[in-house]
Amino acid sequence: MKYLYKIWKNNRSLIVFISLMCVFRSAVADWYEVPTGSMQPTIVEGDRILTDKMAYDLRVPFTKISLVKLAEPQAGDIIVFDSVAAQNRLIKRVIGVPGDTVALVNNQLVINGEKLDYETVAETAINRVEIENLHGIKHTVKLAKQRSYMQNFDPLIIPTDMYLAMGDNRDNSADSRVIGLVPRAELLGRAKRVIVSLDYDDYYLPRKNRLLKELQ
Repeated sequence: MKYLYKIWKNNRSLIVFISLMCVFRSAVADWYEVPTGSMQPTIVEGDRILTDKMAYDLRVPFTKISLVKLAEPQAGDIIVFDSVAAQNRLIKRVIGVPGDTVALVNNQLVINGEKLDYETVAETAINRVEIENLHGIKHTVKLAKQRSYMQNFDPLIIPTDMYLAMGDNRDNSADSRVIGLVPRAELLGRAKRVIVSLDYDDYYLPRKNRLLKELQ
C-alpha cells in the first residue's frame, strides 16, 4: 500500500489527467481510424474520424449503458457502431430509420415509395460518382457499372430501434445488405469530421486537403 501511495503522490496530476482523458474518450468523443474504402468518396482509407459519442445517448463511462437518450439517428447521419454480426467496428451512413420502407432498384434508393434524386458528377470506365439527395442531405456515392446482386433489394420496413445503414461506396461495402439491420444498442456515436488523414501510398504523409474536413 505504501508503494501505491508513493506512486499516487508523485504522479497524482498525471494519473488524474489520464483518467479524465479515458472518461472523455469513453463517453464524450473519440476518434477512429478508417482502414477500408467502403465509405468512398466521403471517407477514404487513412482518415482519422472524430466521433461524437453523445450524439444519441449519455452513457455510463466504459460501458454501453445508456442513462439518457439525447436524440435519434436520422437518415443521412454517418454512424460508428460495434457490429455483433460483423464482429467489427464499422462506419456507415443511415439510410432508413424506424417506420421507413426502403428498397434498392438498380443501385438507386426508393424510400417510402419515392425514388431519390441522383446527379452524375464524374465517370470512369468501371464506375461513376453521383450526388445522392437523401431527404435534402446531398452527398456523393460511388456506383459500379458492372451489375451485381448488391444493387437491388426488395422493399423492407424498418422496425423499432433498428436502422438500415449503407456505405457510400455502394458496391464495395459490407453493410445492412450483408450484416442485416443495425440495432440502436450497437451505436457508438455520430461521425462529425476528419481530424487528420494519412496517405498509405505516400509514406503515410498527411493529406492537407482533408485536415479537419467536415463530413456530409
